[in-house]
Amino acid sequence: MAFTPPRPLAILTTVHFLRQFVKLSKEATPGLVSMNSTFATGLPTSYSDHFSEIAQYNVHLNVLEKAWAAWYAYMQNDVLATGIMSFVIHELIYFGRAVPFMIMDKMPYFQKYKIQAHKMPTLAEQWQCAKLVLLSHFTVELPQIWLFHPAAQYFGMSTSVPFPSWQTMAYQIAIFFVLEDAWHYWLHRALHTPKLYKKIHKLHHQYSAPFGLAAEYASPIEVMILAFGSVGVPILWSAITKNLHILTMYTWIVLRLFQAIDAHSGYEFPWSLHHILPFWAGADHHDVHHEKFLGNYSSSFRWWDYVLGTEAGSASDKAAKGKKAAMAKAQ
Repeated sequence: MAFTPPRPLAILTTVHFLRQFVKLSKEATPGLVSMNSTFATGLPTSYSDHFSEIAQYNVHLNVLEKAWAAWYAYMQNDVLATGIMSFVIHELIYFGRAVPFMIMDKMPYFQKYKIQAHKMPTLAEQWQCAKLVLLSHFTVELPQIWLFHPAAQYFGMSTSVPFPSWQTMAYQIAIFFVLEDAWHYWLHRALHTPKLYKKIHKLHHQYSAPFGLAAEYASPIEVMILAFGSVGVPILWSAITKNLHILTMYTWIVLRLFQAIDAHSGYEFPWSLHHILPFWAGADHHDVHHEKFLGNYSSSFRWWDYVLGTEAGSASDKAAKGKKAAMAKAQ
């Protein structure tokens, strides 16, 4: 059964109807309308035309909301509109966030912040990594992105305007961070069992000193397993609550990409987030995981590793020493 998602605004439905009317008119009287412009048809045909039309009749919308509605009106295909937007956002954020760390690798000033400074990635290694990541993006992630809009609409995710409030977006994204972290911990830990590690997860550990581009350097099976925490959890939330906007989803994905790339960056700065939020994982937490191959399985937070005794690194060593000292003093 075909599902036709609602248009963002009532005016868009009217525009679509008029488009069909003009199309029939062209077929009935060829040559009657020969110019492809709003002056010939009275209808918007370019993105800027759609934006102007929507802005004229929807003054209560902000600029971003008008741009959003104009994009869907211009594309006239919601699956295509969402697919293109999703893929472009993912690629721009992923490589846009990773490139600055590549530049830092070549700047002596930043070497003091490099966690494993003796293991700087070469250009050849980064190029090899980029090729596999791009192959994965186009062959594994792109088909899933293409299916995202139908799935999102089926489970009640909204694409309409106006956008939800920032308060609504903030609490939903906070919940996604917590739920994704739990999913990532347990599935990542499972991937370190001997059989699954050898068959699936070993590729991701090719670099014992990680760098930003390697955040999604993984086998297709691993990409799909761990991606459920980032994409599947919000879709389930939408299915249960019927209260999620795709803009919130995009914002969450952008923040999750920032987190993943920062965790693989190999850099520990004085301004790193875990200095403000002690329970935040960060690069120092995940770098130890790649160096030692065990422990520190969480993605965003430290509490699962701390509570379940899988924490590794300097923080864990200090805690162990403190515990031993306390026991010795008690005796």
